[in-house]
Amino acid sequence: MSQPATATSTDVGPDLDVLVIGAGISGIDAAYHLTTTMPKQRFAILDSKRDIGGTWRTHKFPGIRSDSDLFTFGFKWKPWTGIPIATAKEILAYLDEAIEENDLRRHIRFGRTVERAEWDSDDSIWQVAVRHSQGTETIRCRFLWMCSGYYRHSEGYQPEWPGMADFEGQIVHPQTWPEDLDHTGKRVVVIGSGATAATLVPALSKTAKHVTMLQRSPTYYYPRPATDDFIETLRALDLPAAWEHEILRRRFLHEQQIITRRSFEEPDALAADLIAATQAYLGPDYDVATHFTPSYRPWRQRLAIVPEGDLFVAIRSGKASVVTDTIARFTAHGLELDSGEELDADIVVTATGLVLNALGDIEFSVDGKAVDISQSWTHRGVMLTGLPNLAMVFGYLRTSWTMRADMVSTYVCRLIAHMQERQAASVVPALRPEDADMPARPWVDPENFNAGYILRGLDIMPKQGDRQPWLMTQDYFSDRETLPVADLEDGTLRYSPG
Repeated sequence: MSQPATATSTDVGPDLDVLVIGAGISGIDAAYHLTTTMPKQRFAILDSKRDIGGTWRTHKFPGIRSDSDLFTFGFKWKPWTGIPIATAKEILAYLDEAIEENDLRRHIRFGRTVERAEWDSDDSIWQVAVRHSQGTETIRCRFLWMCSGYYRHSEGYQPEWPGMADFEGQIVHPQTWPEDLDHTGKRVVVIGSGATAATLVPALSKTAKHVTMLQRSPTYYYPRPATDDFIETLRALDLPAAWEHEILRRRFLHEQQIITRRSFEEPDALAADLIAATQAYLGPDYDVATHFTPSYRPWRQRLAIVPEGDLFVAIRSGKASVVTDTIARFTAHGLELDSGEELDADIVVTATGLVLNALGDIEFSVDGKAVDISQSWTHRGVMLTGLPNLAMVFGYLRTSWTMRADMVSTYVCRLIAHMQERQAASVVPALRPEDADMPARPWVDPENFNAGYILRGLDIMPKQGDRQPWLMTQDYFSDRETLPVADLEDGTLRYSPG
């Protein structure tokens, strides 16, 4: 079981070799790789929360579950033994087991919020300003490993509509869900149609009077069974857990690869298949053309998995419904739409998305000069120009986050070992002369992926180029070939002696 923050025993003192920021799935994976491949490295993990889990600790809304299968979202080094789509409670239990089995908890310091990180070139040291309940402290480390995720945990994206102050009911955002909120017998409107809304609507509809999903435009959904014959047959063979996990991981990766390929090569056919699956659940008379036929190519926004078609089951039962329209204003008793329709509501849930952030909203400086991360170039999606001895984890948008986090962990440990071999105190990416005229491209190409939270935050994210190693590919099948063998002496990494 998880221990409270006060029960951790590590005394985070000065001059750590590595400081990991974040005790979510990326930070835990980083800790595992450090302990197993670099046991002499002195490291610690800081997290602002009071326990592990990251996003699974932040979000507490009803029905919260993964929208990726756990065979790819889980760790390569710890087999997942449950069904593919898991609840937050199951995921947290899995993460707890992972850190207990590998004695990682002793490295974690909870309730620590990093405010600033200042690099001192003379000493080749990061000085990290940390706030906690007793005050502040400065931690000195040689290498900073950012595993803080990609969005602001303290607040979600909350649009403002006219009349919100007039609404006599309750407005809540899924990211800050009140633990005492009782929706039993209430009329609930969920604004949004992404993975969060698709999770909330069937969960709320079990006890609410009625749930309406209000969407500005339709989303693609991928209904699939909680388990299937292949999984059940494989488990009947009683294989070692590690074998079963790897086989199922490869199976799900293969499926993802096929769907992604089809989204580029035959988007109309893929769209037709997804819409047909929705129609099959909702029945031949349901207006799928209006409510479940998106205007964009499949996978330009996240493809939300709907286990057992539960969203559609709730709609077909009459416990939930979908309205496709835009909001004119809030009223005292609900919402007035631009079409003139009015929706009565006791509770309005704004499932309107995340606020993207860059490296945990931390203030970075190098030798007293502030660093504007948006002006940095990414190096293989792991390091940034202008920031020495720093690595970051930003996972995949189409494949499970962990697939990239694990490769980054291997790469960073290999880089640190290489620095030790050549007796380098620091390393920083820098453009070569042949890269000087490289066009600057956004962190994520909007033509490739155009989810709202990505587009809203692109201006704060680093740049990428048009060639390696200055790419953030968002392509697992490419990265798994190139990142493990990336040349650490190709002239793009500048090493300095101690």
